Amino acid sequence: MNLPKELKYSEEHEWVKEEDGKVRIGITDFAQSELGDIVFVELPEEGDEVEADEPFGSVESVKTVSELYAPVTGKVVEINEDLEDSPEFVNESPYEKAWMIVVEPSDKSEFDELMSAEEYKEMVSED
Repeated sequence: MNLPKELKYSEEHEWVKEEDGKVRIGITDFAQSELGDIVFVELPEEGDEVEADEPFGSVESVKTVSELYAPVTGKVVEINEDLEDSPEFVNESPYEKAWMIVVEPSDKSEFDELMSAEEYKEMVSED
């Protein structure tokens, strides 16, 4: 399982990367492997507000549809339009090509509540 140490992780299996006061969000390698082949990704629009622990979109695999939960509250400033035509990026490259949204967080303290790679690894190995 690939877990970059510089990222933060949520209990809902999203990863978060802080970049110049904004956060880039995607789903973890563990999550994509559990879901199987991703065939469709539904994302919010730029300018939409997302709320921590609330759904902001979904991923559809050959097995199931799974909600995506926002790890932080804020405004969507960028979406990964490549996923519309290439949802398989989620399986092939969950941390590089398959980021989903960039959010301008309204409460930076939420970032501190996310898990480290070690904490996330412990959580998923308990499942």
